Amino acid sequence: MPTLISVFDLPGDVASAVRKLKNRGFDDLTTYSPAPFEEIELAEDVKPSSVRLFTLIGGLSGVFLGFLMQIWMSLEWPIKIAGKNFASIPPYWIIGFELTILFAGVFTLLGLLMMGGLYPRPLDKHYCQRFSAEEFGVVVRCAERDVAEVEALMRGESAKEVSLADA
Repeated sequence: MPTLISVFDLPGDVASAVRKLKNRGFDDLTTYSPAPFEEIELAEDVKPSSVRLFTLIGGLSGVFLGFLMQIWMSLEWPIKIAGKNFASIPPYWIIGFELTILFAGVFTLLGLLMMGGLYPRPLDKHYCQRFSAEEFGVVVRCAERDVAEVEALMRGESAKEVSLADA
């Protein structure tokens, strides 16, 4: 599958090119930018991160384990205070809440490491150091028959250069 790499000077041109590529059905693309630009992110129309599922699972498991731990302790070592039940739920909310926050934070960190790719890994082979300095890059993977169309679209959106990389 051929890969086209294009270089742009302005973020507006990148956003416009990405929107046009998405409208024509080219979804397998990657953008490189020296800084975050909202217009490029909006053009990419990225899906919500799955890290929030890790946070939900961590929070729910924290509150469940917080209550379970306290109920188990009160039944294992029963101390009757002021005629209250051994497994009285209202005082357990504090520990349940604290463990919810703790587990949600730890699971979020694990989710960021696993899903966000924050562990050390090699850079993409199409990445160029000038994409971190002053220029923007768009990498598009397309079928052999679509190479001319994608190249014309990139050049029409003020691409400084468009090159065909090996698959």
